[in-house]
Amino acid sequence: MRDLEILSGAFEKIKAYINNNQDNSKPVVQFRTPAQLKEVINFKVEKNGVSEGEFLEMLDKYLEYSVKTGNKQFLNQLYSGFNFPAFIGEVFTVLANTSMYTYEVAPVATTIEAEMISLMNSYAGYTDGDGIFLSGGSNANLVAMFSARNRVLPESRFDGYDRSQKLVAFVNAQAHYSFETAANVIGIGAKNVIKVKADNEGRLIPAELEKEIANAINRGETPFFVAATCATTLLGAYDPIDEMAKICKKYNIWLHADGSFGGSIILSDKHRHLMKGIEETDSFAWNPHKLMNIPLICSALLVKKRGTLQHNITDINTDYIFHDIDAIEDLGKKSIQCGRKVDAVKLWFAWKYFGLEGYQNRIDNLIDMATYAESIVNEHPKLELLSNRQSFAVCFRYIPSKETDLNKFNLELRESLRKSGKSIVNYGYIAKTLAVRLITANGELQKSDIDLFFSHLLFEADKLES
Repeated sequence: MRDLEILSGAFEKIKAYINNNQDNSKPVVQFRTPAQLKEVINFKVEKNGVSEGEFLEMLDKYLEYSVKTGNKQFLNQLYSGFNFPAFIGEVFTVLANTSMYTYEVAPVATTIEAEMISLMNSYAGYTDGDGIFLSGGSNANLVAMFSARNRVLPESRFDGYDRSQKLVAFVNAQAHYSFETAANVIGIGAKNVIKVKADNEGRLIPAELEKEIANAINRGETPFFVAATCATTLLGAYDPIDEMAKICKKYNIWLHADGSFGGSIILSDKHRHLMKGIEETDSFAWNPHKLMNIPLICSALLVKKRGTLQHNITDINTDYIFHDIDAIEDLGKKSIQCGRKVDAVKLWFAWKYFGLEGYQNRIDNLIDMATYAESIVNEHPKLELLSNRQSFAVCFRYIPSKETDLNKFNLELRESLRKSGKSIVNYGYIAKTLAVRLITANGELQKSDIDLFFSHLLFEADKLES
């Protein structure tokens, strides 16, 4: 009875929270320093349990002081927004509480994951492809590099990596740091990830890639892996996959597309040209928890050739898990995880709810909102666009009336805005210039939300100037 009463109270709080996500007058965050947060929440676990009222108060405080990533003034990260059908899918997934290693324990979830991988492969143009859901884009990049190593050195699965082979990988100089981590984990070494020069818009330069590959070969090294970034984290730049694919084919090198941020643009007929050549890649990392607004974590690695992922795994002799009695593949046989959370189901709920066309419209809207934000920057006399917008990221800065240190001023502006709780954006550096980075990732964004953001930003800038 106690649990049911708590459940009833919890659902009331969920309903109120969902309603508040639609209210831009509500703060994105009630900012507190770590010390202040410890004053309003008792984080210690005591000897005795809490009462029903205390438990419900804990829920209140958790939600009150957490960042409201579903609020349309949360423009800070590469993910945002609240996706109702996906949320329901997550709740029911946790309710069922199963793992993804066998059909026996997850019959519906296994069938759903197979369907989602098949659908995603159809967008990538992988006609005989495969894939697996895993714990984030960084792990997708890791498994892609792992797969490339096992293709070029099949026996390394059993014998380990021989350093005399001198494997080297190539990525955009502005690629995600996870590739260096992956090289570390699989024994290649982070120093053997060669960063290829990008152009002024952040796109890898194909001629520079081929030059770096030739240089590596001349040094006696073995190029085995190239990554094309589909939307860099700061500028939202898309590498030229089609040109990179020709080079990789020439040298017989695995080509991976890191679409952890921008891969969902493949859903748009209008904008998927940014990923021209995706069907020529060997693998593709795609995070629906970014631009498809699925609750974290929802990430998939697609591979062009069926059987690739199974080949990664050394001989499995675990008859206490895998019984091979059902007429469907046990997904655990192609995953480096054993226990694995059910992440495909919430994506399935959302995709079924919105439909193929509905999701295409949501992605198109994100580009429309980024284009609108860019136009505001270009038209305002005190805002300066620092790089041409390419997709979902708008990088700019504020120019105050009086001469000052612009990096320092814009950092203070961003912090003032963040701590006000009205809107949150992030920042990064283009060379040595600090750029305020606005990301349009919430599928529900409207022009009025963008207008409100700039109103908040300009209000805080005026305060700092005065």
